[in-house]
Amino acid sequence: MRSGWEDLAQAIIMKAVDDYRAARRRVRHFPDQKGAQATIREVERFFRSEWFEQLTDLDGEMLIRKLKEEVA
Repeated sequence: MRSGWEDLAQAIIMKAVDDYRAARRRVRHFPDQKGAQATIREVERFFRSEWFEQLTDLDGEMLIRKLKEEVA
């Protein structure tokens, strides 16, 4: 059974993944969408951060690659 902090960590990461996917879709349809471009940069920075490493054992770079492949 997971602890409350593990559930919270997973929820934070899943929200970032959802935001990233949505921003990628917006940029694909509207390439000049500045807000979506900023979201992509912000989430990628999060995936590469020490905080992300504290929340999970996932490889942030691998996660970014996988998410980019979904859109391609």
